[in-house]
Amino acid sequence: MLVADDEPPIRLLCQVNLAIAGMDVLQAADGAEALVVARAEKPDLILLDLMMPNVDGWTVAEELGADEGTRDIPIVFLTARATTNDRRRAEKLGALGYVLKPFDPVRLAPLVAEVVARCARGEAENLRRERPPALWPADLEE
Repeated sequence: MLVADDEPPIRLLCQVNLAIAGMDVLQAADGAEALVVARAEKPDLILLDLMMPNVDGWTVAEELGADEGTRDIPIVFLTARATTNDRRRAEKLGALGYVLKPFDPVRLAPLVAEVVARCARGEAENLRRERPPALWPADLEE
């Protein structure tokens, strides 16, 4: 997994909870680093913050989606941006989820494991269509 977030406590929280569940976790402190790591390591999933220095999460998702070598890496946004327009933009970029901060760190690893397992079974498109509530918040600001 790749956790791309400019907040060290968020990266650590994700790192610890995903590692306890047996997942290998890479970290990136900004969008530029996220692009480098994603292209080099091809992680099974990216937890991607939207508001990062240098290159924001939107740009990271757009660039990875436009690259044949990285377009199939599942992306779940992990963000404090709680607007309907942001969620719609994430959907258009092909994200598999839009998890709002603050999030429950204990529920993160099972959620990530389920997304990775479904993608491995070729169910990414079904997951996008289903938009499970754990991945897509229902009530957002306009």
